[in-house]
Amino acid sequence: MAEVSLQQVLEALAEPVRRTVVSQLATAGEDISCGTFDVEVSRSTLTHHFNVLREAGVIRQYYVGTTKMNSLRTDEMEERFPGLLSALVTASALEADAPTH
Repeated sequence: MAEVSLQQVLEALAEPVRRTVVSQLATAGEDISCGTFDVEVSRSTLTHHFNVLREAGVIRQYYVGTTKMNSLRTDEMEERFPGLLSALVTASALEADAPTH
C-alpha cells in the first residue's frame, strides 16, 4: 500500500462507477461478490473498474469457491490516507440524496 500514490487513489475514486462500488462496499457491512453490485455498466466494464480500484489499493479481491469477492481495504486506506474513504462515502451519500433540477 505504501507504493500507491495519492494521485493514483484520487484518479481511481474520481470515476462515478468506482465511487458507487466503494460506497456499496462501505455501506454493505460485508464483502460483496462481483455480480451483485448495483451499477449500470456491462460486466467487462465493471471488471475494468475493479482492476483500477485494486491497483490503487482501494479494494482487495479474493475467491470463495468460484465466486470472486470484493472487500474495501479500509484499515490500510485509513492508515495511508486518513479520512479519505469516510469522506468519500459521506459525500457520495449526500450527493445521492440531493434533489436534481
